[in-house]
Amino acid sequence: MKSIKIGTRNSPLALWQAREVARNLQNKNHKTDITPIVSTGDKNLTEPLYAMGITGIFTKDLDIALLQKEVDIAVHSLKDIPTQLPENIEIIAVLKRDYPQDVLVRKSTSKNKEFHELKIATSSLRRRAFWAKHYPETEFCDIRGNVQTRLQKLENQNFDATLFSLAAIERMSLSIDYEFLPMMISAPAQGVVAVTARADDHEIKKLFTEVNHRETQICIEIERNFLQTLEGGCTAPIGAFAEINDKNEIRFIGRLCSLDGKNCIETDEVFTWNEHENFGEKLAQNILQDGGKELMQEIKLHLQ
Repeated sequence: MKSIKIGTRNSPLALWQAREVARNLQNKNHKTDITPIVSTGDKNLTEPLYAMGITGIFTKDLDIALLQKEVDIAVHSLKDIPTQLPENIEIIAVLKRDYPQDVLVRKSTSKNKEFHELKIATSSLRRRAFWAKHYPETEFCDIRGNVQTRLQKLENQNFDATLFSLAAIERMSLSIDYEFLPMMISAPAQGVVAVTARADDHEIKKLFTEVNHRETQICIEIERNFLQTLEGGCTAPIGAFAEINDKNEIRFIGRLCSLDGKNCIETDEVFTWNEHENFGEKLAQNILQDGGKELMQEIKLHLQ
């Protein structure tokens, strides 16, 4: 077979993810060729994502490259992929999830401050709301850019700390101090590398059945169905995390919060999985019936 052309964003983390997919393919004796593409989300580093009014801001340019057959597959952080995919594009594989958590990284001069004293830089509505749920007096400011850019801003600009996905820090092998945050719930599908392809490219799809990690796929489908049912897109403060326990059951935790973190609806369930039921949808419906519908309307009005 010809060399498989892998489309990716051109950030260091995205290139790491593309190389990881390439390594999986090369281990199965397939040739690969990585093609970096600058995404719309990477071109505008000043405006917070929720203000740009576009879902799929990091995936759109790669979708176009796929549909125009400039690349055979595209590699993404799955949490960046909208739940509604463009026509003729589908997720054909996910790699095993490694680090789903959010972590706090402080600047050197803020090491001794208590959590409630920190000025936090994040452009994520989810991270702001979940933090504010516990520390309502917190002052927030926006921050954009790749991991290295944000670390630079952390030392040079006027705030105390920022939040990262642990996956970003570990994958880049960065030797920085970080703190775990038990009060946070990850974004749906956080810490998962996904591969998309054209839905009608049966040869590529067949090839990736060997690469796909089934347990991760089961968990992220629940998380993404939960997100889609709540209609969060990439913007509302929604957390969702599913994992398979040692009894082969699924434990799912989910949360929907108001933008200020004052009103939160949560679920924490353990259940036996089967492939016929849409558990993510069912869990989200419980939240919608428990006041989530009104909360989502309030969030949408606020973001208009």
